[in-house]
Amino acid sequence: MVLGLILNIVQITLDYFAAQKSMNEEVQALIEISHSPASQIAYNIDVRLAEELLDGLLRHPATVDARIVDSDGSTMAAASESSPVSPYRWISDELFGESRVFSRELQVSQLNNLPLGQLVVTVDTYHYGLQFLERSSYTLISGLLKSLILSASLLGIFYLILTRPMLSVISALSEVNTRSPEKIRLPVPSSHQHDEIGTMVGIINQHLETIDFTLAQLRMAESAMKNYSSELEHEVESRTREISEKNQALQRGNRALVKAKEDAMRRARARANFLASMSHEIRTPLNGVLGMLGLAVEAEQDESKRQRLEIALSAGESLLGILNDILDISKVEAGKLNLENIPFDLQGLIEECSTLHTHQARKKGIELIAETAPEFPEHFLGDPTRIRQILNNLLSNAVKFTNSGSVRITAEYSVGVVTIKVSDTGIGMSKEGLRKIFSPFSQADTQTTRLYGGTGLGLTLCRQLVERMQGEIKVDSKEHQGTRFTVTLPLPVHSHQRSDHSHRLPERPKVPEGSEPAQDSLRILLVEDNEVNQMVACTLLKKMGHQVEIAENGIVAIKALEQEHFDLVLMDCQMPVMDGYETTRSIRKHPEWKNLPIIAVTANVMQGDRADCFACGMNDYITKPYNRTQLSEAITRWAPSPLESP
Repeated sequence: MVLGLILNIVQITLDYFAAQKSMNEEVQALIEISHSPASQIAYNIDVRLAEELLDGLLRHPATVDARIVDSDGSTMAAASESSPVSPYRWISDELFGESRVFSRELQVSQLNNLPLGQLVVTVDTYHYGLQFLERSSYTLISGLLKSLILSASLLGIFYLILTRPMLSVISALSEVNTRSPEKIRLPVPSSHQHDEIGTMVGIINQHLETIDFTLAQLRMAESAMKNYSSELEHEVESRTREISEKNQALQRGNRALVKAKEDAMRRARARANFLASMSHEIRTPLNGVLGMLGLAVEAEQDESKRQRLEIALSAGESLLGILNDILDISKVEAGKLNLENIPFDLQGLIEECSTLHTHQARKKGIELIAETAPEFPEHFLGDPTRIRQILNNLLSNAVKFTNSGSVRITAEYSVGVVTIKVSDTGIGMSKEGLRKIFSPFSQADTQTTRLYGGTGLGLTLCRQLVERMQGEIKVDSKEHQGTRFTVTLPLPVHSHQRSDHSHRLPERPKVPEGSEPAQDSLRILLVEDNEVNQMVACTLLKKMGHQVEIAENGIVAIKALEQEHFDLVLMDCQMPVMDGYETTRSIRKHPEWKNLPIIAVTANVMQGDRADCFACGMNDYITKPYNRTQLSEAITRWAPSPLESP
């Protein structure tokens, strides 16, 4: 019905525009017929004929006024009648207007340029509006009747075709007994076997058959359960006894597992303690060997013997590097390696590492290039020791496996992340080599090990250190086309206004690299328990012109300080009786020793040693083996001025 109403409205709208057009065309045709006679009347000024013509125009049912006006605007003749009155006239006036005026210039063919006046006709639109309203009413009423008849017909058809069959299906469903639904099947309505209703009834019947099958299985299961019920009661009783016995055995097993867990934890703690002590115990004799070799190299004048000693010293240093890598990897895996978070200059660190490997690169005839982005920040917060370890490993490998071309290290910073790339033009790696390159004691292939040496520990340590810093290390390489390592580290930029005095050395004068500054003779107390290290350190210090007193433990060191004055203390950290940390705390309790410079000297490389040294009151930190340049620089930093000496 709504659709029929819309169509009727469309038809009425089209009829409205057609009525407007018809009215205009009809009046124009009437004026066209009267134009020639009216022009002759105006030319001859025949009033009688004019009145007859105008009366004829009034005979048209829509004309209410007709007149001929001369060229001066004066009425020559006129005829008019009143407009009809009707209660529906306001509707016509709203649609077509109350009246319309049509005019036409009068002229004769002989005198085209002679103005004769105008024929003016006023039309009452009600005549046309009434016709339109009658047609519209008929259209609307007939359309509604047609829509009603069509709707009733469709309802009847739908009832016969759809509703009645559906009602019969619903009625059949309502008769289904919920206790025995499997006994009911829905009848397919006649003449609906192959349409949607028949399909729907077929699907319902299929579901009913499924319910039949399910209920049958359920009843069979219920019957079987009843049969098994008594058997289960006996089974439960016997199993209960078995479970009770097994529960007791399980409790005994749990107690054994708890004990085994406690034993494993004790062994883990023992391994961790062994790792810490091994770091010191293994390095101590090795550092002594390296120290004595260093002294022997300096003292030997014979070139051939000196060369042999240098080879032995180099081999010992390589052994120390391998040991460092093994212990570092073990510490990472045992969770004993903690990272520092102190301010450091990463650009300076990169330049320092590059300078360290420049000599070896030049010996091989390759170029080592270090580049940082123009806007690279000056300082970051992180662990410079471990980052230096990563850079040295990568640069060492790059130089080792490159025979021609160049090695390049670049650094960029963006949104809290530092990206360091070390690329070379060396031998490269195969896909198989890339898969195992970060595995411990592995290199790309056995040929690489034979030609270039190495243990394969460096990259394993690099990967573990980078991951501990929440970073990522990737490698991209092709055989004979070089290798590129990419390290990304999330390092925050350090602002100069921020300070962290508990983890930073005092903000110290720098000594130019490779130079040994002139020093005044100082009285130095060397607190060291190892005789070899005592000999090495004493020899180095005496060569620098200092006076040395030895104390083999902390108690002896405190007694020595009570008996005489010393300008500086070199303090070993791991000693029997009283270690270096406890000794330093005891020294700092005495006001007269509050400003006495104490430099830690230790074989330990466990992360956190530096912080422990500063926390107990030490001023500086150097590691064994004793190195003349390192020792000299540390003494220069903390040597008292002449005014401070007594």
